[in-house]
Amino acid sequence: MEGLIDISDKEFEAISTLVYEKFGIHLTEKKRVLVRGRLNKLLKEMGYRNFQSYYNWVVKDTGGAGLLELVDKISTNHSYFFRENDHFVFLEKRVLPELKYHLEQQGSRDLRFWSAGCATGEEAYTLAIMLAEFFGPDFFRDGPPILATDISQTALEKAVLGAYGPERIEQVPRALLHKYFVPNEAGGYSVKEVLKKMVVFKRLNFKRPNFPFKGKFHCIFCRNVMIYFDPPTKKDLVDKFARFLPTGGYLFIGHSESLGRDSSDFKYVQPALYVKKEEHGS
Repeated sequence: MEGLIDISDKEFEAISTLVYEKFGIHLTEKKRVLVRGRLNKLLKEMGYRNFQSYYNWVVKDTGGAGLLELVDKISTNHSYFFRENDHFVFLEKRVLPELKYHLEQQGSRDLRFWSAGCATGEEAYTLAIMLAEFFGPDFFRDGPPILATDISQTALEKAVLGAYGPERIEQVPRALLHKYFVPNEAGGYSVKEVLKKMVVFKRLNFKRPNFPFKGKFHCIFCRNVMIYFDPPTKKDLVDKFARFLPTGGYLFIGHSESLGRDSSDFKYVQPALYVKKEEHGS
């Protein structure tokens, strides 16, 4: 069996710099083995004998397909339904009743959630289950309430398909599993159309200077994403999130993450959960 193609210090630095400049993802030395392992098959399929030749091709590929494939390979897309479930408990007990009250006061059905860094869709569909259970699926007949974005096109294609192995749906309560999923031929489960209609999946690079959104979101979920960013990139992203949340809007992050000094626009609520502060002059 042919061995792995090794990656030199210079090659790893070149690829790391490219990924950081284009996507804001910070590949530390600890990620060298991951990068080497995930890109080896691709290099061999393309006929490259070393990482430098592959890097040169990616840089010269004006169409950008090589760059997208690179970030697809190194992105971590492991997730599952109802991950970090205390967030969804808080959503059910506190956030959704608040939103229902305000929507009723306004005579509105315009509910807007953003799953930022949605990977293969488990988080977005979990949100869809929560909203469908609380409001009823007919509440959203005017349009999908959830935007789900990711940098990885491969992950997004899997999300749109909505088919998951048994290990991904272990945390789904049995009653909800029967209500919102159907068994598939692969031995796993596929989400029903009622959930798919509630989510729009789009590709988004967090390094983009301006996000192409109209209006603000009631809640933003960006969990276990910022751990891949260095402090300046993380601060820039948190600032962008603040611009797309109203006063009282919620930002959910991963339990291994913290806003720290980047949270001047946010007030701490509980671990990995923040609320947007009142804007100055408002």
